[in-house]
Amino acid sequence: MSPSSLSVLAEEQLALARATNNGRSARTVHGGSASTLRQTLIALVAGHALEEHASPGDATLQVLRGRVRLVAQDQSWPGAAGDLLVIPDARHALHADEDAVVLLTVAR
Repeated sequence: MSPSSLSVLAEEQLALARATNNGRSARTVHGGSASTLRQTLIALVAGHALEEHASPGDATLQVLRGRVRLVAQDQSWPGAAGDLLVIPDARHALHADEDAVVLLTVAR
């Protein structure tokens, strides 16, 4: 297995997100749908979001670039580059306040 540069992958995903109408792009960097652990790099252009959805297991977001807001029910948690956010066990959404890239880690 060779190492991956998250910085390089983040730039690639952000460029792809900027080229789409929905302002987002994602790439699984470890695991997959059948794996116990999955890590996905998600890029969001400022003003775009991942609309409310459920989490399939314990999950965290590591903010690699930009600023985001994790929203669940009537609560909101801001995240900036370097922050780690624990995703609550509730329906939630992710909003990009700036162009942002996060690493989503899910354990099933």
